[in-house]
Amino acid sequence: MIQQWHGKRVTVMGLGRFGGGVGVTRWLARAGARVLVTDRLPAERLAGSLAQIDDLPIELRLGRHDEHDFREADVVVVNPAVPDHSPFLQAARAAGVPVTTEMNLFVQRCRGRCVGVTGSVGKSTITAMIGHILRETGAGRRVWVGGNIGRSLLDDLNEVRPDDIVVLELSSFQLERTPTVRWSPHTAVISNVSENHLDWHGSFAAYLKAKLNILRFQDRRRDALVLGDTPALRSAVRDAVRDHARVWYYGLDDDTPRARGPAFGLAGTPPPEMSWPDVRLNVPGQHNRLNAAAALTVAHLYDIPPDRAVAALESFAALPDRLQRVADRDGVTYYNDSKSTTPEAALTGMAALKTPVLIIVGGYDKGSDLRQFAEIAARRAKFAACIGQTGAALAELIRAAGGNAELCGDLPTAVDACSRRAEPGDTVLLSPACASWDQFDDYRARGAAFTQLVQRGGSTL
Repeated sequence: MIQQWHGKRVTVMGLGRFGGGVGVTRWLARAGARVLVTDRLPAERLAGSLAQIDDLPIELRLGRHDEHDFREADVVVVNPAVPDHSPFLQAARAAGVPVTTEMNLFVQRCRGRCVGVTGSVGKSTITAMIGHILRETGAGRRVWVGGNIGRSLLDDLNEVRPDDIVVLELSSFQLERTPTVRWSPHTAVISNVSENHLDWHGSFAAYLKAKLNILRFQDRRRDALVLGDTPALRSAVRDAVRDHARVWYYGLDDDTPRARGPAFGLAGTPPPEMSWPDVRLNVPGQHNRLNAAAALTVAHLYDIPPDRAVAALESFAALPDRLQRVADRDGVTYYNDSKSTTPEAALTGMAALKTPVLIIVGGYDKGSDLRQFAEIAARRAKFAACIGQTGAALAELIRAAGGNAELCGDLPTAVDACSRRAEPGDTVLLSPACASWDQFDDYRARGAAFTQLVQRGGSTL
């Protein structure tokens, strides 16, 4: 592990339109490294990110990559979304140049106790819930929240003390490379694993393997929390852990968050069981009660009294783009669930609402199987407005299953179509079941566009 960066030649691969490489670039430059930032996008498409590093003495290579920058570097820091089969990464490795990531640089140096959260659905909310409980209950410990949830923590490394708690949301892309530094968090949370990012990982088995890296290097002093009502995930976790970590299974008993832990002490000692019967949440849906079960179990492991943890969680508000209530107009409620980029996530969003639903679905095609989603949407939604690359296929599948669907093409048309049909007591839900990259830069841009369309009224609202 490099400790002294002064004079080291570092290539940062992927600045990103939303600043994914900004934090590590600033950290490396301040440490005295000779930083070159390279991105396939031209400068005009990176304007927001470039503005955040324009005060740094760095070199830029934009609009293309050059193999020379990878072969002649001392270290390459790669954006997590870049696949390992990139010819530029292969060129670096062939030249003996180590490849790392911002997350690996952070966890190698972090002195605090880490809680890592991953999963196909719910990881952002669980991460935020854990951070909220720990911050609200205080206990004299500082709490840091970052990772895939959107904030680089590299700049805070010198401030993180050994008794601090660091809560990290970890994507499959980030976890794909954590084995190179043999790292797992003190407390690992896996919310669930379902088909996602198969276009990047190549198969569900490879995707699951990346997720399980979160517990790969745990030991018996560390804890793993796993959603308990998924037998396949439980089996995969048992195979991955092999008694190296203490495994807790969390879930719901009816609507009551609960957890069942490992046995401690003498043989035959029954495993501890926890439940939190009086939890009242400001965020809707059974899935959020499951998220609360995970967060409350973590709070228990960090010695937060149950009543204080529950009281703190009751003030938790929905994250943007995750079943976020954005408007009530003429008796119709509008929810922005743009972060639901998989069929499973969108089904969860629909299930959370008890009112009649008009849903906006469709987007970039990641290779997910949309048939089961379409069959359930046909029964659950009174109308489906279908957009984007997968819009035509979704409209056909929903109609074939007996549902009411229309190909709308783009988001403004879909919002108008839903608003015209909505009646008092209905809910209009943006929960696309697909990624956004065909029409938007990311899910946040899609959610912001939906919120704007709804809040400004549009032509028919």
